[in-house]
Formats: sequence, C-alpha cells, structure tokens
Amino acid sequence: MRYESAIDLDATTAIDTHVHIEIDNAGRLALPPVLMDASAAYFKSGDRTPSLDAIAERYRLRQMAAVVFTIDAGTSLGHPALSSEEIAAGAARHADVLIPFGSVDPLTGAAAVDRAQRLVGDFGVRGFKFHPTLQGFDPSAPDFAPLWAAIAELAVPALFHTGQNGIGAGLPGGGGLKLAYSNPLLLDTVAAEHPDLTVIFAHPSVPWQDEANSIALHKTNVWIDLSGWSPKYFPESLVKLAGGALQDRVLFATDFPLITPEKWLAAFHNLPIAAEVRPKILKHNAARLLGLT
Repeated sequence: MRYESAIDLDATTAIDTHVHIEIDNAGRLALPPVLMDASAAYFKSGDRTPSLDAIAERYRLRQMAAVVFTIDAGTSLGHPALSSEEIAAGAARHADVLIPFGSVDPLTGAAAVDRAQRLVGDFGVRGFKFHPTLQGFDPSAPDFAPLWAAIAELAVPALFHTGQNGIGAGLPGGGGLKLAYSNPLLLDTVAAEHPDLTVIFAHPSVPWQDEANSIALHKTNVWIDLSGWSPKYFPESLVKLAGGALQDRVLFATDFPLITPEKWLAAFHNLPIAAEVRPKILKHNAARLLGLT
C-alpha cells in the first residue's frame, strides 16, 4: 500500500516532525537491548516502545499529525533495522495522522540509493532520517554524495541527528558511539554541495548550537527541528532565532516516545515567542516542507 496523505490541515492543531517507531509488528526492537535500556534511563521515559497503531491513536486524539520513522544502523550496530516499508504501510493505514519517513543505511553504498528511490517511488515516504553517530558515518565524506544527490532529486528532505546523543549515554565509551559524527559543521558541507537538498538539523545541536545557528542563517536549504529537549532547556540563541530570523524554517518536534507532546507543548507555551510566530512552528512550516499545502 502506497502512502498518500489524508491529513485535514484545518482540523490539525500541530505537526510533530520527529517521532520514533521503536518496535515492529513482530515485537522486534529498533536498537540492541543494551542501548535501548541506556536511552530509557537517560531520558527517564515512560513507555519506550508504543506500537505504530498506538502512536497514531495518541496523536489522533490530540488532533495532531506526526512524522514517524526508524533508523537503519544495521551495519554499524550489527542489529537488524526495523522495516521502513512496514512503517510506510502502517502510516498508509493511518494516513489521517501519520507521515512516513524512510531510513537507509549509508554504509551500504549504491544499495542505499536504490532503496531510497524505491521507498519514495513505491511506498510514498516523504523524507529520510539519518543518525550519523548511530549509523557510524561522516555525512560530509565524498562516499555519501551520491545518496544526498539522489534524495535531492527525489525532492524530499533529509533529517539528520545533531548534537548530544542520549543513545549510549551512561555506558563505558558511550557504547562505542562517536559524537563527532553529529557535529552540524559536517552537514554544512552537505548543504553547500547539494543546494537542492533540504537538510533538517534534528534537536538543539548542543554543544554546537552556535555552529548550527550560523549554518541555518547562511544556507536557506537548512531547517531546524526542536526535538529531543524540553523547550525550557533550549539555548537562548535558538529561542531568539526561532522567534525571529529562522521563524519560517523551525519545526515543532518532540522525539516521542522519549518526550511527550504534552510535556513539550506545555514548556513551549512559556517561551518568549510571539503569538503570530507560534502557528508557523507548530504546523505551517511543516505543512509547507512536507508538501501538505
């Protein structure tokens, strides 16, 4: 079943652009148990593995839509990824509230390009999620340029984890995961060399927030999603730009199930952002980015 959006924007209060699917229909986990347990402890989250159907119902009850995805880190972790095809099919069942992104393993080379093309062409995914630290790759390396060119040609965005990483936190050596791969300066190269590619920085990019701010101000194909942190902890510089110069390229995003939309929205309410800007961040920017308008 190919995904086609059935979202009623007029009836939708917000679009959460960052929601993880952590378990599949057969009960397989997205991460090895040791990393899953460490991230749950780090975020002090509740139910770490709601099903896709449960996520759809949660957002439907709140009159919200959600972008859903997994992360294919099969090569680096030696752990089979959840199926992006299954996630796209699940989103098609819940097309009134869910929007599927795909994930491909960049370390598989040409196979990643082929799969990205199939996920868009055959399954209707609306973007791709990458996690350089978890997937173990430098996105600025020339080896990955064909993948970024292919995604640009498909005219869908690429969402990259940036900054600190809760996965592996609290483990010796951070579970072997390298934070440097998630420095947004590496994505400056990607955005510069692929100006037709929409690049989304996921999360406040701490400890590299100034770098992320500078890149987003410099390059109009760079966006920022606000997931992974409660807004009460956002760096002041990010809050200022979200309400000002970057107000048309900043996205409501939670990192659910690690942070609930209720918790995020309650903290967002207290930020010094003008009333006329808030609907852009909560819904209109995402609707434009994802081709829903």
